[in-house]
Amino acid sequence: MARRPQAPLDDRPTTKRIGALKGLGPFIAPYKGIALAALIALMVTASISLILPIAVRRVVDGFQQGAELLDQYFFAALVITALLAVGTGARYYLVTRFGERVVADIRKAVFDRVLGMSPAFFERILTGEIISRITTDTTLILSVIGSSVSVALRNMMIFAGGMVMLLVTSAKLTGLVLLIVPVVIVPIVVLGRRLRGLSRENQDWIANSSGAASEALLAAQTVQAFTHEPQTRAHFGEVTEKSYASAQRRITTRAIMTMIVIFLVFAGVVGVLWVGARDVRLGEMSVGELVQFVIYAVMVAGSVGALSEIWGELQRAAGATERLVELLATEDSVQDPAHPLPLPMPARGEIRFEDVVFHYPSRPETSALDHVTLHIAPGETVALVGPSGAGKTTVIQLIQRFWDPLSGTVKIDGHDLRSLARADFRHAIALVPQDPVIFAASARENIRFGSPGASDADVEAAARAAHAHDFLTALPDGYETYVGERGVMLSGGQKQRIAIARAILRDAPILLLDEATSALDAASEREVQAAVDRLAVGRTTIIIAHRLATVKRADRIVVFEEGRIVAQGTHDELVAQGGLYAELARLQFTDGTPA
Repeated sequence: MARRPQAPLDDRPTTKRIGALKGLGPFIAPYKGIALAALIALMVTASISLILPIAVRRVVDGFQQGAELLDQYFFAALVITALLAVGTGARYYLVTRFGERVVADIRKAVFDRVLGMSPAFFERILTGEIISRITTDTTLILSVIGSSVSVALRNMMIFAGGMVMLLVTSAKLTGLVLLIVPVVIVPIVVLGRRLRGLSRENQDWIANSSGAASEALLAAQTVQAFTHEPQTRAHFGEVTEKSYASAQRRITTRAIMTMIVIFLVFAGVVGVLWVGARDVRLGEMSVGELVQFVIYAVMVAGSVGALSEIWGELQRAAGATERLVELLATEDSVQDPAHPLPLPMPARGEIRFEDVVFHYPSRPETSALDHVTLHIAPGETVALVGPSGAGKTTVIQLIQRFWDPLSGTVKIDGHDLRSLARADFRHAIALVPQDPVIFAASARENIRFGSPGASDADVEAAARAAHAHDFLTALPDGYETYVGERGVMLSGGQKQRIAIARAILRDAPILLLDEATSALDAASEREVQAAVDRLAVGRTTIIIAHRLATVKRADRIVVFEEGRIVAQGTHDELVAQGGLYAELARLQFTDGTPA
């Protein structure tokens, strides 16, 4: 199975700093109120957490005082605990809601951006990789925004507050604690750099794995027909194993970093507590003060350990953010003008190609269209014929402005398409492609895709005109029958007739038919051809067909060869002229044996 080349992982830009997360700024800005409320709840809970050790110290030291005072200390500790529970619940609600809202906006923004990209974009990146970015990468960001950032800020506050309270409780023991900090920071910095690169590499391999799976599953029947399952499985297995190996390197590095940091932190705490225990025996501090110091030391050590783990999450999220921002910042080769001209409605349907030259980016050495000049009058039916690869489908793609010509202009009603908004002139076009796209919905909704506001009666009228009504009513649920992903429950001819009904319902002044009857049997072809003939009346119609019997009644036939127009005229005129069309006609309308 041919595969589009992907950019090598080493050639892709990588995140050099956690600052890549600033790309989330535009998505966070609209929800500053929720973020501020979450921050306040976080500060409150962190402050209450720092008060708890003081309450514990008073309880411990209060055992030697009166029972009434001891009861007050216990009651105060209970109230503080209740406030901590309420604050923590509020923080969780606000932070999680905030994260879900931001990630939903990111997903919509990326999808909206990608959906409007021209075909050139999809030549460079697999659809599965885009889906991976919209799902896997945004899930990472959700984990960070909805959890990790909140936990990181809370631990930073506890670390700072805890250090202050340690100093207040015992300056001597705090000095010993501070000696541990530089030792802990070194492995975080050194291993963190490696973890950052491994995180980005891992995400790239996950995206490649998703792309390979999407491509293979969308072509599952073709894979099975050519008994290509072993090779396809091997390819997917290879990519998945590379993804696993990359993840294993990332996990190993993070585990080593976490192990080193936790050992250093808690080893230091044990040493400090040993000194503190000696001070209690010497009467230099009370048991309650030592307990208070121990709790603050554990809180500080725990916050440092948590921050070391969260740092890895932030590294992965930074890579994910960079990849999503990369999609959002991608410049499309086809863009609407800053100030588009209005296209008068209803459009007349005049089409002009003026000295158009075009090469596909993937085949720059081959001319898809070579200095093509063509005028199609409003309401005229023109058939494009010629060998495969002659440039016929390219004409249809340029009319829809999926690509821009390298030179020359394509015009509708006298307006260069580059001066118009694509949505404006595409509303004036109805397309029936050679390989119709059927969505995983009901038959009725698939037809209504051509005109979302159409009534059920309009949908059924279009189906009748396309000779689809009979087979649709025979389906288990009639027009409401779910036709499956890509229309797997329908035959090729049935899918083609639904696509024709969709075009009929659109009722556009320009009709593009790219091998519209290629999947039909002879009887259905005659019926659909009659419907197409009626549909073409009063519309500018461009027909691409290899079977010349379907184009004989066209007002004009344009013959393409190697990207150039080599002849034009009616069927009879072209047969009389000889040349390529006459040869094609002779082969199709006789027994196929050359004279």
